Amino acid sequence: MNSLSHAVRDSSTMLRRNLLHARRYPSLTLNLLLTPIMLLLLFVYIFGDVMSAGLGGAGRSQYIAYLVPGLLLMTIGSTTIGTAVSVSNDMTEGIIARFRTMAIHRGSVIIGHVISSVLQSVASVVLVGAVAVAIGFRSTDATALEWLAAFGLLVLFAVALTWVAVGMGLISPNAEAASNNAMPMILLPLLSSAFVPVDAMPGWFRPIAEYQPFTPAIETLRGLLLGTGIGHNGWLAVAWCLGLAVLGYFWSASKFNSDPK
Repeated sequence: MNSLSHAVRDSSTMLRRNLLHARRYPSLTLNLLLTPIMLLLLFVYIFGDVMSAGLGGAGRSQYIAYLVPGLLLMTIGSTTIGTAVSVSNDMTEGIIARFRTMAIHRGSVIIGHVISSVLQSVASVVLVGAVAVAIGFRSTDATALEWLAAFGLLVLFAVALTWVAVGMGLISPNAEAASNNAMPMILLPLLSSAFVPVDAMPGWFRPIAEYQPFTPAIETLRGLLLGTGIGHNGWLAVAWCLGLAVLGYFWSASKFNSDPK
């Protein structure tokens, strides 16, 4: 068996292991998934009429359309916190030391976590999207190509955040620390254009909101699904995703290969 087939086989085994863990212990995933769903319902039914005034006062339906793209990306951020916790558990509970003594591909452990996290992120996005459609979200103007591009952006964003989350899990001494280290995955969307336009923010704060990873991705997703302008946000979102993915990959690989545990 050559090295490529060996890596694919072992990575598939680790993927199956992580998916089984997620199925047997769903409480963490459900808790993280409830955050964007609760925010969606809160901002639509409690603040929707008020918040829509800042978008021209067209009513709650317009604010649902504005809100959903940001909540979809926030869902990915929430899901990847579970990845950081899962990686930290593996590193601190002794299973990694056992894997190191076995004839398995070294990188398959991390790759299994990454693929599992991306699949869970996509499933979570589909679930939150279904809730959004149930309460009135519609994207009637998007073409099939735009839907495909939107899906590709969500997957790319999930890959980028997952690699960063793996690195956070590897540097954390326990699951609680991993969860705390990964909290920016949820906090950054709150400081982006997910809930209000950047133009409505104080002048000193706008650069922070505009040029962090979530805002360009949110505006690109809005443009694809709702037909609004994308401008420079498209290439900026892709650049953020690729940069975070590469940084997270090398950070995770370096930490995993040097960790004596």
